[in-house]
Amino acid sequence: LASALVGGWNFFPKGIRAARALALDMNFLMTIAILGAVGIGEYMEAAAIAFLFALAELLENYSADRARASVEALMEMAPDTAQVVREGQEMTVPSDELLVGDEVVVRPGERLPADGSVEDGVSAVDQSPITGESLPVEKGPGDEVYSGTINREGFLRIRVTRPASESTLARIVRLVEEAEAGKSRTERLVERFARHYTPAVALGAVLVVAVPTLLFGAPFVPWFVRGLTLLVIACPCALVISTPVTVVSGVTAAAKNGVLIKGGVHLEAMGGVKALAIDKTGTLTQGHLRVVSVRTLDGTLEEEALARAAAVESRSEHPIGRAIVEAAEEREVSTGAWTLSGFRSVPGKGAYARLDEEDHVVGKPAFVSSGGDVISPPREFTQKGRTVVGLSRGGELVAWIALADRPRAGAKKAVEGLRRAGIRQVVMVTGDNHATAEAVGREVGVQEIRAGLLPEDKVEVVRALIAQYGSVAMVGDGVNDAPALAAASVGIAMGAAGSDAALETADIALMGDDLSHLPYLYTLSRRARRVIRQNITVAILVKGGLAIGVPFGLVPLVAAVVVGDMGVSLAVTLNALRLAHVKP
Repeated sequence: LASALVGGWNFFPKGIRAARALALDMNFLMTIAILGAVGIGEYMEAAAIAFLFALAELLENYSADRARASVEALMEMAPDTAQVVREGQEMTVPSDELLVGDEVVVRPGERLPADGSVEDGVSAVDQSPITGESLPVEKGPGDEVYSGTINREGFLRIRVTRPASESTLARIVRLVEEAEAGKSRTERLVERFARHYTPAVALGAVLVVAVPTLLFGAPFVPWFVRGLTLLVIACPCALVISTPVTVVSGVTAAAKNGVLIKGGVHLEAMGGVKALAIDKTGTLTQGHLRVVSVRTLDGTLEEEALARAAAVESRSEHPIGRAIVEAAEEREVSTGAWTLSGFRSVPGKGAYARLDEEDHVVGKPAFVSSGGDVISPPREFTQKGRTVVGLSRGGELVAWIALADRPRAGAKKAVEGLRRAGIRQVVMVTGDNHATAEAVGREVGVQEIRAGLLPEDKVEVVRALIAQYGSVAMVGDGVNDAPALAAASVGIAMGAAGSDAALETADIALMGDDLSHLPYLYTLSRRARRVIRQNITVAILVKGGLAIGVPFGLVPLVAAVVVGDMGVSLAVTLNALRLAHVKP
């Protein structure tokens, strides 16, 4: 009797409050079961129920805490203190007191206390807590860095750009917590089912006691025990937690690996996707042009032709001009051998300048051709979808320069991984021309390509795919592709770390630029859907089987607690925790 009272003391008050509110929750049902067992002298049964129910609660809380451990680990990534330089003096202050504009010193091995930009120093920074990247990223002056990442080797001075409460890490934690608080579609269905299931089984418990004893004169005590047993089975806790514990496990596991899922509804929806539309520029590709080939026409050395073109473009802000200058710098080609004068940029065509009083033009074929017929670039350049510009010197065409936006490392493997994981169709959607899109598509293994699209055209493509496949994900940059992301069943923003718009607008955000997270996301979501179905099925079958066996005296009261309550609850929780083992 003492064991029953001590064990039940934690939930008796909750059970009484539930009775006043006419709510048949698990605390009320367990309270009735214990008091009922005591009332008929079944003290051992009462003590066992109290002890086992308390143990079940303990194990469930422990398992749920494990599921949330990833978010807690994220919260602890940011250091408590920071070394800040104020009035020429280095001092230690709490990280949450840092102000925008403060200069912070970070030594090798230390975690960065705030989001900011590098003012001085070069180092490799481990960004895996934010982006999930497996290798450290080189950071230098002007580069963006994030709170909670680890400075591996060099000394860095960082200018704080966001307060601690608005850092990328803080926003990730906040969005994950909101995702866990939201309810998925399956969770809402289960809760509606539980609202009908519990009263129905409780009514069955009353009938199990009343019908045999009042109508057929059966002995009261054994049938009363069976009624109490059915009340215990009526507790829907295993069924109700089957979905949320899976969502918590899936969302936190994804966050730990650089994928931010904004709620259980999106985790479930991603697992049902049959086709995926993906933007080209900045998603499948790196998002900026690079010089891939230089061909001279008059015997001029390639290095000299590139140097002259870079000298002309040195004052240009156009992406093609910047790419030519970057190529000259990478190849360590000097552009200072000539005196530059008369620079003039012609929008949409090219640039003009004099090098040592000799006219030079860099631009489209028609712009650089001298007076007569337009000279066409080499066929292999145009067939491969390259962007081609010419260089003329003194009115004579001397070189062709081919540029291309290179696919991201791992793009081909990601596309192959998506198909292996179960995606039926991967479609590239881009506003670029067909030749360029075809070249990139062939290189990364995308078979269906839709090119020359405006933003509204991408929306139509997504809608057509939904009509064909039922559920479609769209992957883009989270801003330019916003209409298509909104039209898709699931919108996925690429490279969202530090981007307010991408974090807020997308259903799912890949924090880094690693495309390998796409197959991981799809695999995780599919497994989460499978685990949810397994959990619901097990909970219903076990409880239903026990409920059927109760009137026949096949299920003792203790077995109802051990198997029907504690056993099933623990089983669905441990099953959900398996999602933490899914890795990119």
